[in-house]
Amino acid sequence: MKKLFLSLIILLAGFNYSLAQITPVGTNQNIEIDYSNPREYEIGGITIEGVNFLDKNVLVMLSGLTVGDKIAVPGDKISEALRKLWEQGLFADLKIKVKSIQGDLIFLEIQAEERPRLSKFTFKGAKKSEIDELRESIAIIKGQVLTQNIVTTARTKITNYFYNKGYYNVQVNMISKPDSALPNNVVLYMNIDKGKKVKIQNIEFSGNEGISDAKLRKAMKETKKKRIYGLFKQSKFIEDNYEADKKNIIAAYNAKGYRDATITKDTVYKVGDKMVNIRISIEEGKKFYFRNIEWIGNSKYSSKLLSTVLGIERGDVYDQKLLDERLNMSQNGRDISSVYLDNGYLFFSVNPVEVLVEGDSIDLEMRIVEGKQARINRVTVVGNTKTNDHVIIRELRTKPGELFSRSDIIRTQRELSQLGYFNPEKMNVVPKPNPADGTVDIEYTVEEKPNDQIELSGGWGAGRIVGTLGVTFNNFSAKKFFKKDAWRPLPAGDGQKLSLRAQSTGIWFWSYNASFTEPWLGGKKPNSLTVSHFHSVQSNGEKKGSENRQSIAVTGGSIGLGRRLKVPDDFFTMYTELTFQHYELNKWPQFIFSTGSSNNFSGKIVISRNSISDPIFPASGSQTSLTIAATPPYSLFSGKNYNEVTSQEKYKWAEYHKWKFTSAWYLGLTKNLVIYTKVGMGFLGFYNKNIGTAPFERFYLGGSGLFNFQLDGREIIALRGYDDNSLSPTTGAAFINKYTSELRFRVSPNPNAMVYLLGFVEAGNTFSTIGNYNPFNVYKSAGLGVRIFLPMFGMLGLDWGNRFDDVPRLPNMQKSQIHFTIGFNLGEL
Repeated sequence: MKKLFLSLIILLAGFNYSLAQITPVGTNQNIEIDYSNPREYEIGGITIEGVNFLDKNVLVMLSGLTVGDKIAVPGDKISEALRKLWEQGLFADLKIKVKSIQGDLIFLEIQAEERPRLSKFTFKGAKKSEIDELRESIAIIKGQVLTQNIVTTARTKITNYFYNKGYYNVQVNMISKPDSALPNNVVLYMNIDKGKKVKIQNIEFSGNEGISDAKLRKAMKETKKKRIYGLFKQSKFIEDNYEADKKNIIAAYNAKGYRDATITKDTVYKVGDKMVNIRISIEEGKKFYFRNIEWIGNSKYSSKLLSTVLGIERGDVYDQKLLDERLNMSQNGRDISSVYLDNGYLFFSVNPVEVLVEGDSIDLEMRIVEGKQARINRVTVVGNTKTNDHVIIRELRTKPGELFSRSDIIRTQRELSQLGYFNPEKMNVVPKPNPADGTVDIEYTVEEKPNDQIELSGGWGAGRIVGTLGVTFNNFSAKKFFKKDAWRPLPAGDGQKLSLRAQSTGIWFWSYNASFTEPWLGGKKPNSLTVSHFHSVQSNGEKKGSENRQSIAVTGGSIGLGRRLKVPDDFFTMYTELTFQHYELNKWPQFIFSTGSSNNFSGKIVISRNSISDPIFPASGSQTSLTIAATPPYSLFSGKNYNEVTSQEKYKWAEYHKWKFTSAWYLGLTKNLVIYTKVGMGFLGFYNKNIGTAPFERFYLGGSGLFNFQLDGREIIALRGYDDNSLSPTTGAAFINKYTSELRFRVSPNPNAMVYLLGFVEAGNTFSTIGNYNPFNVYKSAGLGVRIFLPMFGMLGLDWGNRFDDVPRLPNMQKSQIHFTIGFNLGEL
């Protein structure tokens, strides 16, 4: 009986549906349709009513009905026509009726009610930045027909957007109202109530014995419970992050040998409007260990060598992550794939297979397919719009015809980054293997960034404000200097460096210097040539010719040659320089003699090693430098008794030898968190004890390092937290030590405005003689700072330093200092 009753219901429903689909137009027409006995008609005409904004001919075409077609009434073609029109989503109501029947001809009328179109939409209850992102996400276009599906999809996307931000109580109310200015148009109002952000109160674990709760919480990188001291990680609950962190939990178990560990159950439940708890149940399984590892398919390298590179011994905990790293692409380059890829085996592959699991031990077979060595076919660079191709090509370590080498690709990327012309965040390399002929094409992608600099700075020195204006063109082209079309705004693209700089305090001091560097002298080898010229005058403010004028003027220049070394490795460079300075003094009281001249002719050699990853924000590598500068030992072959000569004669030709050593290391904890440490020391020596330490090239320590326009070649080194030059004698020191450590956190990697914060501790001191030199007797400080790198201005710095030690000769020095620098480094040491 139930089946019979159900069949009758379905039959009646189908009968009523047919009645609804094709009915006579109006109530007075004498049109009889026998629904129990379908009859075939020819369509004599089709009209459309109720449509004002759509093309009626197009709608008839979409229905599939055509004048002259034979149809059964009632029949499937009418139902199919309704379905096709309804699927367009353009109508709120739709019917097909019989307008008239004339013999075998039937005339149909499609009655439709159009849906309104969207004239505009607005958001309420969200921030402007959120609204901008939502507009892109919901993809609603003005003028489109507003369907319920569009409204529902938009609501879902808005809800999910705020879910991902931790707003699990968000409510979205969609209201459409007629637009009074446009007929058949509506305005859609999206009212958002974000509610309170949901945070994680606690994360609980059960079933974990091999790994503690604390270590499992640490393994969850983004899902953190609420903590007072949480600085970089918030405790908001985000579903996608939580799912990823569950995989991190399993990865933590796999790293400890629990390869079968699984999460059997997890629950997220509310503990109020603003808090949720997470409960995770774990089944750890057995802890496994490596046992026998056998190499299969290797002919180029012995199993013994490969086992040494793998570095996994019998009895080591079975760590899947470590195994993957040692086989493929470890960060330190110690992996099996590097051994092969650095020798051209681009088509190499290794597949670890568990061949036996016995008790808690696992035997592995490393199945290797070596393939054949691949040679480089073509090397291309795309994206350089300013830098000429030859400047980039000369830095490439991957050349056509050579064997493919992954380490050469990595080194090339570093060298291109060191140029400073390209955005390191957008730099990419794409090898394109050609297995058919055993070759590979390599494409480097670069993105130009601004790198010319303008220096506009101010500082306080000698009781006056010092103004500086400087420009540095880091990608200059001298050969285009006389080409009119190349001045846009300056000739550029050949990688040369031109620097122009001027300082002044008005009539008391002015200075200018210019330098030019060609990094590839001759164009074939990385041998650099640098020439410079400088001239400075400092006075008491009196005009030239005045009897009361006191002044010191220095004029000089230098020429230097640099080249890359191959021993001990090709990160080393050597730079040699000759410098001449002529000093002219006129009643100048701040020097060893007041009137006369002095000359400083010296040679310098710098041996350095630089392996840092990026010149602006290094995250790895080191910089080490040894500098030796010396003048000829004039006094040793002059035959003069320097106890009897005047100061003018004693220092007419300055003599000294100067040694400096610095070393800095960068350790990247994450991509944006770096530890920087540096040690520096310097020594200024003499040849003749009767002359003593030269008045030039002495060390001054303390402050920001901004007070740097003195003309005696002095080196002013910063030590934050103390007054300028407060940690050295007024005449400078012959010995110096300085130690610095910083924790740097990059806030913005944008090459047009790179920003990082730092916390520092540093210590240093100067000493007049070897007798009182003590590298552990230092003044200490700590503080916080920020650095902003703008391509046009260089590095801008602001530091707050707090000193830990008192300076006996300066009892009133402030306990803390603010140091501001524009375009200056904080001293070479």
